[in-house]
Amino acid sequence: MSFATMLQGLVKGAVDFVVVGGVAGSAHGSAHITNDLDICYDPAPANLERLAALLATWHAYPREIEPGLPFIMDVRTLRGAPILTLQTTEGALDCLDTIKGVGDWKAVRRRSERVEAFGVTLRILTLDALIDAKRATGRPKDVMQLVELEALRALRTE
Repeated sequence: MSFATMLQGLVKGAVDFVVVGGVAGSAHGSAHITNDLDICYDPAPANLERLAALLATWHAYPREIEPGLPFIMDVRTLRGAPILTLQTTEGALDCLDTIKGVGDWKAVRRRSERVEAFGVTLRILTLDALIDAKRATGRPKDVMQLVELEALRALRTE
């Protein structure tokens, strides 16, 4: 698994996306370890086509689902599932069309910033937006990470 190859593949595939979740936290200085890449994607038809095509080449299949069941990675699948937790040949990838605490694609895009990583330029949630998202989900692992993210924000404002 490599976040680098996934991010490079998404950028090379011209997919319009924003990194959210643990990898975005790491980009902001978090020491939290994550095993998957979380992205929010633009639901425009052309972008869905590019994302679906890329995921098909990566043999995307739902995580924690019995192997071998019928599954087609296409635009229809993306449109029908606001959250897809996938295992791919490149690693674990979560694809979301909205982010709780931030909003739909347009809101996510507005609350993101450009960064250089792994030899590509991509977008990540701003630290404030990431904190809002973690707070809104309320999952224990996100609540635990809030202390660190808020400390990082406090360091930036000093």
